Amino acid sequence: MRRTEIISGTMATETMAAEAKAGKGRLSKAKKAVTAFCGAAYLAVGGLPMTVFASGAGTGAITQPLDNLKTLVIAVIGAVGVIILAKNVMEFAQAYQQQDSSTMNSALKGIVAGVMMAGISTVLSFLGF
Repeated sequence: MRRTEIISGTMATETMAAEAKAGKGRLSKAKKAVTAFCGAAYLAVGGLPMTVFASGAGTGAITQPLDNLKTLVIAVIGAVGVIILAKNVMEFAQAYQQQDSSTMNSALKGIVAGVMMAGISTVLSFLGF
Protein backbone atom coordinates (compact mmCIF):
# COMPACT_ATOMS: atom_id res chain seq x y z
CA MET A 1 0.00 0.00 0.00
CA ARG A 2 2.82 2.23 0.61
CA ARG A 3 3.89 1.90 -2.94
CA THR A 4 0.53 3.11 -4.29
CA GLU A 5 0.62 6.12 -2.00
CA ILE A 6 4.01 7.10 -3.37
CA ILE A 7 2.88 6.62 -6.95
CA SER A 8 -0.34 8.54 -6.36
CA GLY A 9 1.62 11.25 -4.53
CA THR A 10 3.93 11.66 -7.55
CA MET A 11 0.95 11.84 -9.84
CA ALA A 12 -0.66 14.45 -7.64
CA THR A 13 2.53 16.50 -7.75
CA GLU A 14 2.71 16.25 -11.54
CA THR A 15 -0.95 17.21 -11.81
CA MET A 16 -0.43 20.23 -9.58
CA ALA A 17 2.62 21.30 -11.63
CA ALA A 18 0.62 21.03 -14.85
CA GLU A 19 -2.23 23.09 -13.37
CA ALA A 20 0.22 25.72 -12.15
CA LYS A 21 1.81 25.87 -15.61
CA ALA A 22 -1.60 26.31 -17.21
CA GLY A 23 -2.41 29.06 -14.71
CA LYS A 24 0.80 30.93 -15.58
CA GLY A 25 -0.12 30.73 -19.24
CA ARG A 26 -3.55 32.21 -18.53
CA LEU A 27 -2.00 34.94 -16.40
CA SER A 28 0.52 35.75 -19.11
CA LYS A 29 -2.27 36.03 -21.69
CA ALA A 30 -4.22 38.29 -19.36
CA LYS A 31 -1.16 40.52 -18.85
CA LYS A 32 -0.66 40.79 -22.60
CA ALA A 33 -4.32 41.65 -23.15
CA VAL A 34 -4.31 44.32 -20.44
CA THR A 35 -1.05 45.78 -21.75
CA ALA A 36 -2.40 45.91 -25.30
CA PHE A 37 -5.63 47.54 -24.10
CA CYS A 38 -3.76 50.18 -22.07
CA GLY A 39 -1.47 50.96 -24.99
CA ALA A 40 -4.39 51.33 -27.39
CA ALA A 41 -6.25 53.55 -24.91
CA TYR A 42 -3.17 55.75 -24.44
CA LEU A 43 -2.76 56.18 -28.20
CA ALA A 44 -6.47 56.90 -28.67
CA VAL A 45 -6.51 59.59 -25.97
CA GLY A 46 -3.21 61.06 -27.17
CA GLY A 47 -4.47 61.27 -30.73
CA LEU A 48 -7.58 63.27 -29.87
CA PRO A 49 -7.57 66.92 -30.93
CA MET A 50 -7.15 69.32 -28.06
CA THR A 51 -8.64 72.78 -27.76
CA VAL A 52 -6.04 75.47 -27.13
CA PHE A 53 -7.06 78.86 -25.82
CA ALA A 54 -4.47 81.32 -27.11
CA SER A 55 -4.49 84.99 -26.34
CA GLY A 56 -5.58 87.40 -29.03
CA ALA A 57 -2.35 89.40 -28.81
CA GLY A 58 -0.81 87.63 -31.81
CA THR A 59 2.73 86.42 -32.20
CA GLY A 60 4.37 89.80 -31.67
CA ALA A 61 5.31 89.02 -28.10
CA ILE A 62 7.23 85.94 -29.22
CA THR A 63 8.84 87.24 -32.41
CA GLN A 64 9.70 90.75 -31.18
CA PRO A 65 13.02 89.75 -29.51
CA LEU A 66 14.08 87.89 -32.66
CA ASP A 67 13.22 90.89 -34.82
CA ASN A 68 15.23 93.14 -32.51
CA LEU A 69 18.20 90.77 -32.73
CA LYS A 70 17.96 90.61 -36.52
CA THR A 71 17.87 94.41 -36.73
CA LEU A 72 20.87 94.70 -34.41
CA VAL A 73 22.97 92.19 -36.38
CA ILE A 74 22.16 93.88 -39.69
CA ALA A 75 23.03 97.29 -38.23
CA VAL A 76 26.36 96.01 -36.87
CA ILE A 77 27.25 94.49 -40.25
CA GLY A 78 26.38 97.77 -41.98
CA ALA A 79 28.47 99.81 -39.51
CA VAL A 80 31.49 97.52 -39.89
CA GLY A 81 31.07 97.76 -43.66
CA VAL A 82 31.19 101.57 -43.52
CA ILE A 83 34.34 101.44 -41.37
CA ILE A 84 36.04 98.99 -43.79
CA LEU A 85 34.98 101.16 -46.73
CA ALA A 86 36.43 104.33 -45.19
CA LYS A 87 39.71 102.59 -44.25
CA ASN A 88 40.21 101.13 -47.73
CA VAL A 89 39.37 104.40 -49.47
CA MET A 90 42.16 106.05 -47.46
CA GLU A 91 44.53 103.16 -48.29
CA PHE A 92 43.65 103.47 -51.98
CA ALA A 93 44.34 107.22 -51.92
CA GLN A 94 47.75 106.67 -50.31
CA ALA A 95 48.62 103.86 -52.74
CA TYR A 96 47.56 106.00 -55.71
CA GLN A 97 49.71 108.84 -54.45
CA GLN A 98 52.72 106.50 -54.13
CA GLN A 99 51.93 104.62 -57.38
CA ASP A 100 51.88 101.24 -55.55
CA SER A 101 49.78 98.93 -57.72
CA SER A 102 49.65 95.93 -55.34
CA THR A 103 48.34 98.08 -52.46
CA MET A 104 45.84 99.74 -54.81
CA ASN A 105 44.61 96.29 -55.85
CA SER A 106 44.08 95.12 -52.25
CA ALA A 107 42.49 98.46 -51.33
CA LEU A 108 40.02 98.13 -54.21
CA LYS A 109 39.09 94.65 -53.00
CA GLY A 110 38.52 96.11 -49.52
CA ILE A 111 36.39 98.91 -50.97
CA VAL A 112 34.17 96.37 -52.75
CA ALA A 113 33.84 94.34 -49.56
CA GLY A 114 32.98 97.47 -47.56
CA VAL A 115 30.33 98.53 -50.07
CA MET A 116 28.80 95.05 -49.95
CA MET A 117 28.71 95.04 -46.15
CA ALA A 118 27.40 98.60 -45.93
CA GLY A 119 24.67 97.89 -48.48
CA ILE A 120 23.54 94.58 -46.99
CA SER A 121 20.91 96.26 -44.82
CA THR A 122 19.35 97.96 -47.84
CA VAL A 123 19.31 94.73 -49.84
CA LEU A 124 17.79 92.74 -46.98
CA SER A 125 15.10 95.35 -46.37
CA PHE A 126 14.32 95.34 -50.12
CA LEU A 127 13.96 91.54 -50.03
CA GLY A 128 11.59 91.77 -47.06
CA PHE A 129 13.84 90.61 -44.23
